[in-house]
Amino acid sequence: MDPAQGIRKRKRTELKYGVLFAAPVLLGYLVFVLGPLAFTFALGFTEYSMVGSPKFVGFDNFVRLFTGKEPLFYDAVISTLYYVLVSVPLGIAFSFVMAMLLNSKIKGRAFFRGLFYLPVIIPLAASSVIWLWMLQPDFGIVNYLLGLLHIPKYTWLSSDTSVIPTLIIFSLWLTGNTMVIFLAGLQNIPAHLYEAIEVDGGNALHKAWYITLPMSSSIIFFNTVIGFVNAFQTFVQPSVMTQGGPNNASYLIVYYLFKEGFQFTKFGTASAAAFLLFLVILLCTAVLFKFSNDLVYYEGKERGR
Repeated sequence: MDPAQGIRKRKRTELKYGVLFAAPVLLGYLVFVLGPLAFTFALGFTEYSMVGSPKFVGFDNFVRLFTGKEPLFYDAVISTLYYVLVSVPLGIAFSFVMAMLLNSKIKGRAFFRGLFYLPVIIPLAASSVIWLWMLQPDFGIVNYLLGLLHIPKYTWLSSDTSVIPTLIIFSLWLTGNTMVIFLAGLQNIPAHLYEAIEVDGGNALHKAWYITLPMSSSIIFFNTVIGFVNAFQTFVQPSVMTQGGPNNASYLIVYYLFKEGFQFTKFGTASAAAFLLFLVILLCTAVLFKFSNDLVYYEGKERGR
């Protein structure tokens, strides 16, 4: 047999078996990701209430959303942007600082690592209920402790001005995964780089600025992208803790489209809002990747390439 022909035959065989073994994953992605995405996009151009067949209405659902004919949509957009733009940077900074502390040589380090990761393994709905009880304005333990310190009680989830900041504080409770990823990245930084800083007379601040932050930039970028994606899709907290209140101040976008679809049976409007959310997340991710070339350091890769 011609050697070239044998190579081509072997490559075809490898391709056949590769596709065969990858078929379950590809099929699952097609059925559970691309399929629902395409169906949601198509449903956004219809009027559908689960009774009868979808009625094609063109861009009417999108026009209603943008022109304010769906009154809660802009409330949901504003609340979501407020929550995302504050909670993500704050969560990244908090988890990074905690990872740096837990990476240092402190007594009981393993215990504290497990303690800070523990909230992640608690079901989010259960955590939301616990925090709801703790933050009750009249009999919650948090305001009780504030009273012992002679600090005025805070409204927490009971005021439209404090509900989003309270949800942002609660989001810090859920940064265990981010912290662990940061911790893994910090442990991969070569020790000789810190030793070189010490030889040059640098202090802890120099180590953090010139070594820790640049060497962790790829991890910061990864956690930032994941943080934005997750924050835009926040649903359990407003659903369990506030039901969108008070005065629709915590009506986040995923909770909005859930209510539109499954309570008011306006699946066309809900699908249109869901597709707009997909576009916003896609745009934010693209912008982050656009600026990552100049801000993120990858070992062995030239800047800007």
